[in-house]
Amino acid sequence: MKAVALKKQSGVFYAAMAFLAALLLLAGFHAGSVVHAAAQQRSVAMVPLDFVDLAADASPAVVNISTVKTVEGPGRVFEHFFREPRGRDPFDQFFDRFFDPFQQREYRQRSLGSGFLIGKDGYIVTNHHVIRDADAIVVKLKDGREYDAEIIGTDSSTDLALIRIESERDLPYLELGDSDKIRVGQWVLAIGNPFGLDHTVTSGIVSAKGRFIGAGQYDDFIQTDASINPGNSGGPLLDMEGRVVGINTAIIAGGDGIGFAIPSSMARTIIDQLRESGEVTRGWLGVGIQNLDSDLKEYYGIDQGVLVTEVFSGHPAEAAGIEVNDIIVSVSGRPVDSSRTLSRLISGLPVGEKTELAVFRDGSMMMIEATIAKRDEEPLAQTVQPAEELGVHVAGMTSDMARRLNLREPRGVVVEEVEPGSIGARAGIRRGDVIFEVNRQEVKKPSDFARIIGDLGEKDPIQLYLLRANRGHMVITIRR
Repeated sequence: MKAVALKKQSGVFYAAMAFLAALLLLAGFHAGSVVHAAAQQRSVAMVPLDFVDLAADASPAVVNISTVKTVEGPGRVFEHFFREPRGRDPFDQFFDRFFDPFQQREYRQRSLGSGFLIGKDGYIVTNHHVIRDADAIVVKLKDGREYDAEIIGTDSSTDLALIRIESERDLPYLELGDSDKIRVGQWVLAIGNPFGLDHTVTSGIVSAKGRFIGAGQYDDFIQTDASINPGNSGGPLLDMEGRVVGINTAIIAGGDGIGFAIPSSMARTIIDQLRESGEVTRGWLGVGIQNLDSDLKEYYGIDQGVLVTEVFSGHPAEAAGIEVNDIIVSVSGRPVDSSRTLSRLISGLPVGEKTELAVFRDGSMMMIEATIAKRDEEPLAQTVQPAEELGVHVAGMTSDMARRLNLREPRGVVVEEVEPGSIGARAGIRRGDVIFEVNRQEVKKPSDFARIIGDLGEKDPIQLYLLRANRGHMVITIRR
């Protein structure tokens, strides 16, 4: 009986202790776990049960794009043997550094990519690099139907293209969403044809926004960990409502789980122009600019904006009265926080439109009205192109590029293009090289490079002091 009584007493004791513990837990919850509870509620709402319905609804509008083109080169059998060890690094990936040292010959190259329908009338968005120089383009739908496609227009600067197929009936399509509204950490879905595997669906989150990867002057990529692989290029990146918030475009070699997509907010205006006229017309102000680092912000006493380093003669900025060392703070009321933002805002304005720029000069703010002109690549090409015989095109260094190269400040000029077979190519100059000096003369901007080269005699050797990623500083001597 005593044993039974003891057990009863023990049971009462443990029950009481459990009750007290529960009270303490509840007290703790009310005292300090409100934020945790809210986070739990958000997580329950944010984590989808699955992506079945979204994938089923969106997949019919995603297409497989196959192309055939004639190229010069040794063909894939040789490419296998002479590929760079351990894969190409990110810098090489985006500047296309590989120059084939073997005798060139023509061969037919086939490639695969992705795209998506944006209208029932057969318009398809994809990447420029997917259909570039294609002799034939074939589009395959999810149901197996195949169509020959025509190119409506392309824009190499943003790597976008618009093609079209003729169908006997209305086609399924996707709507473009607003990428400006998506947030880091938000769920996204990628659909495409990686490695030729039709309609592969991968999920992930938005890892970052506004990424600069060295692909061009309009870099403003969405970074995602949704798996993107070769063949995904041109496919859609979808939000949980099934709207396209990005066009999958690039990956970092060796960087598993890191992919990049063109934001839909940028793509929308490009696609509209391609659909209307087959080409893209960009606004132009006519200034050289650079970002404000912490020292410049402290020096000028301003928190944001972009510094004007050059005003091109005969262009809208000069006519409007913009001066070197002005700081452009906003465009038509939209804040400017980087050189890429300013370039994007100006390029998106209609030609001939008057826009108000908030400019900080000599410690005070002023409003300047400028009339946007058409960006003509020819004047820019003359500015950044040295003697034609070299076949080397350069552009000014940006702050973002300087950070990628671990430079303390933007200096020198960047090689944007080397024409195959040119003197520069034979000398070993590569895209992405940063040139600091020519024959011991400092090069600060593209016009310096062109001037120094132009002043040399035809038989004078040209010595370039430059920086190459993963190699360091080096000197290349060119003898013409």
